[in-house]
Amino acid sequence: MGAHQTSSPGDETDVITRSIRVRYWASARAAAGVEADLLPASGPLTLTEVLREALALHPGTRLGDVLAICSVLVGDRPVTAEDPGAVLVPPGSTVEFLPPFAGG
Repeated sequence: MGAHQTSSPGDETDVITRSIRVRYWASARAAAGVEADLLPASGPLTLTEVLREALALHPGTRLGDVLAICSVLVGDRPVTAEDPGAVLVPPGSTVEFLPPFAGG
């Protein structure tokens, strides 16, 4: 994940509430090489912006191809069928990318 700043324990909570956590599952995690990223956010971002920023953190990977086929959750809400430009993701939220899973 991003750079860590040394400061008081309460500051870590502030960083999380001013960020959007992006979690990658299964093949998305393998493509990103990390379980999650924290994106700085002073206000809501669209899902399109979240995707663009997440991909910028992992250039030269196949992450874009994997995320294109993922189901997406913002918090507990599925948003895959919605226009990503219309989905607002407020700071403090988690966006999860879930690739299709084999099996039943």
